[in-house]
Amino acid sequence: MSEFITTFFFLIAVIDPLGSVPVYLEATKNFDKVQQQKIAIRAAGIAFCILLFFIIIGQLILEGMEVSLDAFQISGGVILFLFALSMIFGDSKPEEEINRITDYNHVTIFPVAMPSIASPGAIMAVVLMTDNHHYSIQQQAVTTLIVLIVIALTGLILLAANAVQEKIGNYGIIVISKIMGLILAAYAVQSILTGIKHFFFK
Repeated sequence: MSEFITTFFFLIAVIDPLGSVPVYLEATKNFDKVQQQKIAIRAAGIAFCILLFFIIIGQLILEGMEVSLDAFQISGGVILFLFALSMIFGDSKPEEEINRITDYNHVTIFPVAMPSIASPGAIMAVVLMTDNHHYSIQQQAVTTLIVLIVIALTGLILLAANAVQEKIGNYGIIVISKIMGLILAAYAVQSILTGIKHFFFK
């Protein structure tokens, strides 16, 4: 149960559902309420499909490239750490992704589904957490279920985006996103240390 909770909160940190709220509101500002709701549901569904694709195919890509688990843990940890640093010290997730919006007519996939929900950090995280050499099929199935729960929660938050922003405000969302970055940085360092330990002390 504790592993389930740990994985859940880690995925909350890396996906950062609240950080997607300002992005979603800005991206859908030209649509009516019904269309906004459709975009929220579709974006959540597409984001889950993207992450599921990498959960299934990620291992095959690693094996095809003959990349060891240790190497992937170290490189994946470095990438996650850099991603976390950008969340903490760079422009906040909402500000950075809002600035990427160029086409307000087609926003479901970009930027709402990806990179706001299915971010590069989230993709890297799910591949790390479902490695066949480190996790059993049952553990991978549980991780996939948790990913689905977090994405569904993200979709619900987007459906209530106006109320969420009114309660928390943009500043509050930015602060929470930076806290999520701190949690992600800690996980990234742990991944790097584990990879180094396994490589040198097998």
